[in-house]
Amino acid sequence: MTWLGIDIGGTNTKVALLDDAASVILEHDSTPTDRADAHAAVRHAAELGAHWANRHPDIRGVGVTIPGHFDAATGRATIVPNIPGRWLGLPVREEIAASVSRPTTLINDARAFGLAESRLGAARDSANVVALVLGTGVGGAVILGGRLYNGQGGLAGEIGHMVLKADGPSCRCGNRGCLESLTRADVVAESAGTDTVAEAVVRARAGDGRALAAIDAAARWIGIGLAGVATLLTPDAIVIGGGIAQAGEVLFAPLRKELLERTPLLAPESFRVLPAALGTIAGAVGAATIAHDAPAARRSRSSI
Repeated sequence: MTWLGIDIGGTNTKVALLDDAASVILEHDSTPTDRADAHAAVRHAAELGAHWANRHPDIRGVGVTIPGHFDAATGRATIVPNIPGRWLGLPVREEIAASVSRPTTLINDARAFGLAESRLGAARDSANVVALVLGTGVGGAVILGGRLYNGQGGLAGEIGHMVLKADGPSCRCGNRGCLESLTRADVVAESAGTDTVAEAVVRARAGDGRALAAIDAAARWIGIGLAGVATLLTPDAIVIGGGIAQAGEVLFAPLRKELLERTPLLAPESFRVLPAALGTIAGAVGAATIAHDAPAARRSRSSI
């Protein structure tokens, strides 16, 4: 048996195929997302899924990420900010399930990232993991005892929407002073005087003072936010990915320093802060992993 993951991203839609135990990446691919509208993006993913299901009839379940939120009971999208169109109420799970003729499970893209990094990536030897992905927004995931912790409505892990600065800048969630509002890509780029966070990273690594200051400020806020999470959950590992994470030690050195200074109850050796290892396919890998873990998939396996 194999498991298929489809990651509908704002730019590209990625696909990953995992082995029976969801422990080995067998194949992966990427294609531009159809951004004509919300339904076009989902239809494109459904067609990709059908193509892979025809190529691999041993696929027993399919996982799908969307870059936003959905109703877990109905499989319909609610809020997806980074792909144009009307997502509210769109039957994402139903359409893809009909196309692939397999049990289909939805997962938020940041949760998929964290699950993938905890099972097959940077923290694959850790049972309790906190994951943070830094990009257009700031997403997160919590893995406890090796399994994704969803919380009520699947919203557990929204680390980017912890309030760190009272009366701070407005956040897209409607609150103020969230971690995301202080560290998302456009905020870092503006502070660095660049058009993109990727350019800010390049300049910082070359020693540009303004870019270094922008990334150092982001590292401080991330460290403060993660200190609260680490103290609450005492994870074995914290994994950080996304565009700004490409800065390497320019980001990680001040982040670790801030985090360690603000976690006096934790032994420094009790957890690790790690850069993500799976790159752009993490979401698809996490989607395939949740397909493997899903109750419907377990029922399917028991009937074979």
